[in-house]
Amino acid sequence: MEIRNIAIIAHVDHGKTTLTDALLKQCGVVEEGVSMDSNQIEKERGITIYSKNTSLMYKGTKINIVDTPGHADFGGEVERVLRAIDTVLLIVDAQEGPMPQTRFVLRKSLELGLKPILVINKIDKPAANPQKAHDDVYILMMELGATDEQLDFTTVYAIGREGVAKRNLSDESKDLNPLLDVILEKVPVSSTRIDGDFVAQVFNLGYDNFLGRLGVTRVYEGSVKLTDTITVKSGDTSTKGKATKLFTFNGTERVEVEEVSAGDIVLVAGFPEISIGDTFVLNPETPAMKAISIDEPTISVRLLVNDSPLSGKDGKFVTTRQIKERLEKELQINVGLKVDFDGGDSYTVYGRGELHIAVLLENMRREGFEIQVSQPEAIIKEVDGVKVEPWEELVIDTPDEYSGTVIDKIGRRKGLMQSLNVDKGIARIVFEIPTRGLMGYRGQFVVDTKGQGILSSRFIAFKEFAGEIKKKETGAMISMENGKALAYALWNLQDRGTLYIGPQAEVYEGMVIGNTVKGEEMTVNPTKGKNQSNVRSSGNDEAIVLKPFVEVTIERGLELMSDDEYLEITPKIVRLRKQILNESIRNRAAKSKE
Repeated sequence: MEIRNIAIIAHVDHGKTTLTDALLKQCGVVEEGVSMDSNQIEKERGITIYSKNTSLMYKGTKINIVDTPGHADFGGEVERVLRAIDTVLLIVDAQEGPMPQTRFVLRKSLELGLKPILVINKIDKPAANPQKAHDDVYILMMELGATDEQLDFTTVYAIGREGVAKRNLSDESKDLNPLLDVILEKVPVSSTRIDGDFVAQVFNLGYDNFLGRLGVTRVYEGSVKLTDTITVKSGDTSTKGKATKLFTFNGTERVEVEEVSAGDIVLVAGFPEISIGDTFVLNPETPAMKAISIDEPTISVRLLVNDSPLSGKDGKFVTTRQIKERLEKELQINVGLKVDFDGGDSYTVYGRGELHIAVLLENMRREGFEIQVSQPEAIIKEVDGVKVEPWEELVIDTPDEYSGTVIDKIGRRKGLMQSLNVDKGIARIVFEIPTRGLMGYRGQFVVDTKGQGILSSRFIAFKEFAGEIKKKETGAMISMENGKALAYALWNLQDRGTLYIGPQAEVYEGMVIGNTVKGEEMTVNPTKGKNQSNVRSSGNDEAIVLKPFVEVTIERGLELMSDDEYLEITPKIVRLRKQILNESIRNRAAKSKE
């Protein structure tokens, strides 16, 4: 049986998963309504967070497909996947064209010598311009140093949502067969080296509550049976063992098998210490394959036990030991994450970006954990005596009338404008900006562009430290009392800034209940009721009308918080609070710092 291995890569929200779902549905391997984005958070956000493997049969050929994440925070997974496949389907939105993550994943695939198949998706959009998207991709590939062979790529036009594809825009749209035919024509057969010595490499990890750690593995040569003794080569060390289970993929299901052979992508269980880049061989003399590098983290946060006055009311897991065990389990599969367990009463978690950290915190919240998190900080280090920090490329699409405000705000955050192009009233602005400067800006960007802007970024490199960045333009509105917030008190406070709570919300001393417009901290009493009196007055019976409050979510909280605050996360609610709850002690601590 012939096997083809492909990965689907693209910028976030360009239609990778929708197209994969349509391919599986057409080939009859999944039922109506089944999606590759099976994780609850993925369904809610509408983005792919974890890369997933699937396969389908077409004209007697098995096609293994890896659906990859599109968000920059999970770009490390894409990088690893590209080492294990033979060709990529590069999905590009017919309206938006190439975006920052398109550049990142395309550059990685070109460096590995892969020849992409371009799929211009969403050609039914009102402002779609497939020819311009094609030309932009061609120009981008030239900029990235593509070879003449790579520049001679095949283009397919598709509407993933409707499950149709065609080779020419003038062709009739029926189904996705034109795309599947191109895959059979252009993707090399990967199952040709079946007679050599067995060699396979782990490129991703999975976890099963019964089987433990699973290695997602590409078999490059030979074959192996469940009864064979396998040598695992990791760096300079070698260990021997036997697999307890071998699985291949059929659609979204795992299929248990007794033997796997060259060209296939399989799951291997039975090696608890396995890591990404490890090589499986039968003959101990067979050399290990080149190691797979993993991107280093760019930001860090501290995780602590929740010690607020309202702690322990919602969560099932509230102790340091339980938090440590959960983080150790996460490290089994989340290789982009690093954790320092030597911090005493807190653990420092290092990740690839705010979304990377937020997804971990959201998963822990849903599992019943109560935790506190410090403000995210960019990782600053010294290289050859020079202080460096992570920088990102930021691409913004916004109506031209808001571009001045955006440029001003990014400039204050040490952003350097690289280019500005205006087309049909939409300005595309490219900046280079320190990760520190970008943190906390996304919410402000939505306000500045009235929700009409699109912002995306990708990590470039560690560059010279940009100096102090003053980002906070608002102050904190802090509760001075414990109790329940009353509508009357909030009504009097709402003109001072933006509230984060509504009436009857539980509050405590030191809890941040809103922000102040003037940028100064203000201690208030949200539990204060209206004084009762038997004297009538014309102004006393005004109707209390409250403005909608801004609900604090994990992502919004990570953006809003200051360096002297914690984000309190419980299964039912997310709150902001001061690290030191008592006002007088807090003021003394602030003076001693000065």
